[in-house]
Amino acid sequence: MDIQILVSAVKKDGRQLAEKMNLQADSILVIQGEENRYEQFRKDQWDMRVYYLNERGVGLSRNTAWMRSEGEISLFSDEDIVYDDGAMELIKQEFAKYPQADMLFFNVQVTQERATYHTESFHPVKWYNCGRYPAYSIAVRTEKLRQANVCFPLLFGGGARYSNGEDSLFIHDCLKKGMKAFAVPVCIGKEVPRPSTWFHGYNEKFFYDRGVLYHFLYKKAAFLMEARFLYKNRNVMCQEIPFDKAWKLIRKGSKDAAKGQI
Repeated sequence: MDIQILVSAVKKDGRQLAEKMNLQADSILVIQGEENRYEQFRKDQWDMRVYYLNERGVGLSRNTAWMRSEGEISLFSDEDIVYDDGAMELIKQEFAKYPQADMLFFNVQVTQERATYHTESFHPVKWYNCGRYPAYSIAVRTEKLRQANVCFPLLFGGGARYSNGEDSLFIHDCLKKGMKAFAVPVCIGKEVPRPSTWFHGYNEKFFYDRGVLYHFLYKKAAFLMEARFLYKNRNVMCQEIPFDKAWKLIRKGSKDAAKGQI
């Protein structure tokens, strides 16, 4: 069982990034910036293929990488992830332990304010909890993903029209196509804090974009999931924009998306 790491980055040097991230498998690095060129080199015993592209959008970046993946397992990653020594062996062990799994979600250490999930016991990932998991937690059987014919959406995420959510929509589509997904209590690395490429505070765009995302993510259940999200996080998110206004913005985003007016 071989793994290929698929890295999305912006304006980085491929060689330096491969060392910094402690990449321990064949990897494809897609680095968005101001040029178009290709580089290939060896890091220890592993092949590093680097695509420098003059374009923007994390969904586009991830698609560029995974469509070129040749590994039995594809591991999605970001430029700010540093893998623990032996992480790839842990991933292989978990896939061997759960042959029914098409996708596995691993723990990555993050700062408290960035934590959206922490898996303490093995459990399935379903439509109602798939919004918790970031792309860098995902490892997938590459052929199963190809058979499902799923890509990352291009409207969401850093560099796209709407702030974030490309990972949640990707997982949602995988589940809709019948892929079996599970979260495992295994940590494979840590995130090095850096300025966010999309989050600029709980402003009007944040709430509107969340409404657009929830329409596509939850469809008929969007209203309930939006209400749950805002009420649960009101003490943190509604300090500058009042709860009532934030709710109207979320609902406007959701309704505009439902009408195709986005």
